[in-house]
Amino acid sequence: MLAIVLLLALPFCTAESASSYAGSTVVDSYPPPGATNTAIDAYFPDASQVGYAGPTPTGAEPAAIVTAIPFSKIENVFPLSRPNSADGANVTFDVMRHWGNLSPLYSVESFGLPGASPVIPEGCGINAVHLLMRHGARYPTSGSGGSRFASDIHAAASKEGFSVTGDLEFLATWTYKLGAETLTPFGRNSLFSNGVAFRYRYGELLNAFTDLPVFRTTSEDRMVDSALNFAAGFFGVRTYETDYHQEIIIEENNFNNTLAPYDVCTNSNNANIGRFGGTQAGKWANIYLEDAQMRLQPMIQGFNLTISRLFYMQQLCAYETVALGYSKFCDLFTEEEWEGYEYFNDLNFWYSYGPGNPTAAALGLGYVQELVSRLTHTPINVWNSSTNSTLDSSNITFPLNQPIYVDATHDVIISTITTALNFTSLAATGPLPTDHIPPHRSYIVSQIAPFACQLVAQVLSCPASEEPTHIRFLLNDGVMPLTGIHGCTEDSNGLCALPSFISGMHERIGEINYAHDCFANYTMPNPDNIIDGRYPS
Repeated sequence: MLAIVLLLALPFCTAESASSYAGSTVVDSYPPPGATNTAIDAYFPDASQVGYAGPTPTGAEPAAIVTAIPFSKIENVFPLSRPNSADGANVTFDVMRHWGNLSPLYSVESFGLPGASPVIPEGCGINAVHLLMRHGARYPTSGSGGSRFASDIHAAASKEGFSVTGDLEFLATWTYKLGAETLTPFGRNSLFSNGVAFRYRYGELLNAFTDLPVFRTTSEDRMVDSALNFAAGFFGVRTYETDYHQEIIIEENNFNNTLAPYDVCTNSNNANIGRFGGTQAGKWANIYLEDAQMRLQPMIQGFNLTISRLFYMQQLCAYETVALGYSKFCDLFTEEEWEGYEYFNDLNFWYSYGPGNPTAAALGLGYVQELVSRLTHTPINVWNSSTNSTLDSSNITFPLNQPIYVDATHDVIISTITTALNFTSLAATGPLPTDHIPPHRSYIVSQIAPFACQLVAQVLSCPASEEPTHIRFLLNDGVMPLTGIHGCTEDSNGLCALPSFISGMHERIGEINYAHDCFANYTMPNPDNIIDGRYPS
């Protein structure tokens, strides 16, 4: 009798039937209809009309990239809640840094030069800076896996036999709250903060301007918003619209645009070539998600947790966190499975947009040509890539005398440009296997192209050197070795004499066969042992 009483007292888990709205899409809209009543605007004059601003003297421009020791690193993701893994006992394991291109930006410690600092080396001064940045955190692209997962859940929940229990019980009332393509509030904040930080680091270079700067972005909504938020942080909310010129380059099929070159490179849109990374990464997904499938499938009835759906759930962790601040999908997966997810993204980028894809260098070629044009103050006169001859032929839309250049692009283009620049340290450990994660791999997408990432070229004057002008590159604050560029020698600070770099870039530009790699009729090499982003000669 006592045993029966004890048994009845024990807690037990019952499956929860889903609500009728489980998996449905929720959309909010602000401002509310009719709220923009211009008739009352006169009651709210702006600051210039009110007056009484008080004293407004300005101070000197900061130059923290020259003076700031120790260097201030990017580590903060406030106001996002830091997610845990399913076995989250290890407080040092950061799930967010294993989201690949969906990771928030963080400062990379080293790309092979552990003693190098982003701060200008002693004895050098800053002449100019070239910034190539990615847009901030966004909603998923249209028709993403997460939205399909939600639709599948909604369809299953509408039928008999669907139930959830344990860690998946939240799906009974879960709804899909994500938009598509546009920046999230965190994404807007990241670019604004990056603009503020860039002013602190390089603001002194504004003193060298004789006219307003021209910054460039593409026409997609998130690209324009990223550029404007960066500018608002850099120049200030009150004045940024009149402190510079924002060039917006059309991003669409058949429009040449070095910041979105895939629209004019046919093979990069060929599923068997440009999307080869998805094929390779899919092989790995079947391995690293096998345990998760066995663990989680018993918690959901009437719904098949395929490998693809489990991957979409991992994506939803990242997307919900950067959009809503928190996601219950995150702690469904172990640290090992998050490492597997990170490697999935590494494979996808390596074989689609990185050193392992034959169109990668061609896609990055146009920007490299523009960079050389700016560094040499020489107009482009050969149009054999994604460069836009109309815009780049004009000293209004493509000036060559700015001490600060700022261009906004996409994650995959950051990856292709680092490939075109021949940053061989990223490819040092060779082609990525699809059946295991290699130790100490050199290619990690969360370090190369996270949300709001930054590739910075610093043009330096080092008068004590044999060659007075140098260049070096920082990728997300990590100093990049330039030894893959002919003429650039090993240097503990990542420096290369500017004439040597320019000569090496001319050689690299000559190696890249844009017409062939973008338009020729070929198939992927098997095996794919490409490590320089070009089709094997």
